[in-house]
Amino acid sequence: MFGMVQFDVENASVLDLFAGSGGLGLEALSRGAKSVVFCDSDRSVCRLVESNLSDLGFQAEVHCSDCFALLARLAAEKRRFSLVLLDPPYESGLYEPVIRDLANKKLLADGCLILAEHNVRNRLEIDLPGLRTGKPHRYGDVAVTKFVYDDPELWGNEESL
Repeated sequence: MFGMVQFDVENASVLDLFAGSGGLGLEALSRGAKSVVFCDSDRSVCRLVESNLSDLGFQAEVHCSDCFALLARLAAEKRRFSLVLLDPPYESGLYEPVIRDLANKKLLADGCLILAEHNVRNRLEIDLPGLRTGKPHRYGDVAVTKFVYDDPELWGNEESL
C-alpha cells in the first residue's frame, strides 16, 4: 500500500480510520509522517494501538470513538490531513459516507491522498467535487484505491498556484 504514496508520507498529517492494530498508521510514522491520529471504536483495539506505539517509541493520538463523532471533533478543532488511511469493514458501506464527511467538514488538505482498502470485488467510485479516483491496485482478494482530493474552494484562485 505504501508503495503507492512512498514520496508523500514524510511530514504528512495522517488520519488512520478504522485503525485495527494500527499497522497502517505505524507504517506511516516509520516512514516519517509528522503526525498520526488513530481511530477505532473497539476499546481493546485502541489499547493494542497504544501498546504498539509505546513498544515502538512513537507518539500519536489514539481515539476510541465512532469515526463520525471523531470527525466532528477534529473539524471543530480545524484540523486538516494530507493522508487518510481508510480500512472499514469491507461490507459496511462506510467508504462513501466517510469520504463525503471528511470533505464536507473540510478535514482534507488540498491534494490530500486517501488510500481505501477494500474487497477486490467492490469497485469504489465516489462522485464528489474535487475527488479523483485512481485505478485500484490488487493484492490477492484485497484492493487499494487511491483518491486525490483537490479542494474545490481553491479552483480558479490564482494565488493558490
